[in-house]
Amino acid sequence: MRVLIVGNGGREHALAWKLLQSPQMQQVVCVPGNGGTANLDRCSNLPLSIDDFEGIARFALVNNIALIIVGPEVPLAMGITDYLKQHHLTVFGPTRDGAQIESSKSWAKDLMREAGIPTAQATVFTNAEAAQSYVRSQDLPIVIKADGLAAGKGVTVATSLDQATAAIAACFEGQFGSAGQRVVVEEYLTGQEVSILAVTDGLTIRPLLPAQDHKRIGDGDTGENTGGMGAYAPAPIVTPALMSRIQTEILEPAIATLRDRHIDYRGVLYAGLMITSQGDPKVIEFNCRFGDPETQAILPLLETPIEKLLLACAQGQLEQFPAIVWKPGASACVVMAAEGYPGAYKKGLEIMGVEQAESNGATVFHAGTQRKQNTILTDGGRVLGVTALGEDFGQAIDRAYAAVQCIQFDGMYYRRDIGDRVRPIRSSQN
Repeated sequence: MRVLIVGNGGREHALAWKLLQSPQMQQVVCVPGNGGTANLDRCSNLPLSIDDFEGIARFALVNNIALIIVGPEVPLAMGITDYLKQHHLTVFGPTRDGAQIESSKSWAKDLMREAGIPTAQATVFTNAEAAQSYVRSQDLPIVIKADGLAAGKGVTVATSLDQATAAIAACFEGQFGSAGQRVVVEEYLTGQEVSILAVTDGLTIRPLLPAQDHKRIGDGDTGENTGGMGAYAPAPIVTPALMSRIQTEILEPAIATLRDRHIDYRGVLYAGLMITSQGDPKVIEFNCRFGDPETQAILPLLETPIEKLLLACAQGQLEQFPAIVWKPGASACVVMAAEGYPGAYKKGLEIMGVEQAESNGATVFHAGTQRKQNTILTDGGRVLGVTALGEDFGQAIDRAYAAVQCIQFDGMYYRRDIGDRVRPIRSSQN
């Protein structure tokens, strides 16, 4: 079996790594891949852009690719799945219509209202003056969101009126391009955030292990939002009873309403949830793809062959697929970033110590890296995701940080408190 993965981040490296654990996997091709995927056995990088739909389709047809997995949200929102399906290729990832659940926050809010899914109250604006007038009448904190895709940076939790009005101005003045032409102003929810990644064939939907991400750049959840600085799984706050509620109150109504809108949604539906102090789940946002870095924490615990699971989704056969099987224990991933991220940062810095980190029992997933001959260089803001497993969270977290200590590159930065909330807790998988 040959599989093609679209994308070049840590999520895509984790997917390739997991696929290659299967003896049925003849080859994995990553478009364009990174320095980590370039070094995997039976894996190769194809130097095409993620928006070169014609080139990807041509390669897949000529090379008998059995499944295409689309990692990032941008090509999904551009319609890569629609294009590839027109060429009779099998794709894991929603169509352009389905990807609106991430590419337009106002569209997603409308779908949630239609489905009766619990979420924060929100109002949509198309001009700055009306939005700023509205926030002056609301309680603080309040959440300002650019409607479209902004690489995880279009959300501001405003604790002052000045901060709220500045965030609105930034959107309408073009800081996020066309993504900010419409703004969603939303009530501020309190509680614990949880990531629920679920796979679906458009009829049946099954959650993977719950994870918790750390989105802020600084220890103690301070500073700017990022794409994610680390994650752990399975999140203990999501008990079996709560997961049952998430399934029946959020996941199943979302898929049913998509189907009512004549959208055949096959891929990942990622629900970013707030678990309130009363223990109720509310949707902060939906995403249309695997989370990053949640994927790097979740997949090392997966026992079920991933290619069979994703193929069942793409082929509309998930209902007949056996229950997903997980390893016992806990997983923790620590993201190592470039100095300056999420702002400006340097590229091309040599990375050392990855082999030593992996010899200590961790798995190092490459994100913003490139390989030149035998040297690994930085090539992005989030550079590496260092993942380790353990019998409990304390062991997994300690092993991940021990591996982080083996790695060096100029200006490297990482949070030192990933998983502190769960360190004393044994995983429910034990």
